[in-house]
Amino acid sequence: QVQLVESGGGLVQAGGSLRLSCAASGSIFSGNVMGWHRQGPGKQRELVALIRSGGTTNYADSVKGRCTISRDNAKNTVYLQMNSLKSEDTAVYYCFLDGRGRSWGQGTQVTVSS
Repeated sequence: QVQLVESGGGLVQAGGSLRLSCAASGSIFSGNVMGWHRQGPGKQRELVALIRSGGTTNYADSVKGRCTISRDNAKNTVYLQMNSLKSEDTAVYYCFLDGRGRSWGQGTQVTVSS
């Protein structure tokens, strides 16, 4: 089993920045993919960004140029640096890890006030 613990969410004004962290523990295999989804009020869950163990990344069009995903393989931790935040970024952000299956974190709330 894999456990994911997120941190770093909170309330921020539009134009501000936040850095989310997600630490994984348990049965973690190499070659995994880690990333973030989010679910805003009344919206479906959507992929924000992912990063493979080799470092390649994918981003949703809505966050390209404003967000950077990174990871520390030694710490089994993934980060999401979010800049120039907008009200539409308000959501619960969920960390995930794809290994033998998909594991999810409990979610962390990000609220952007306009």
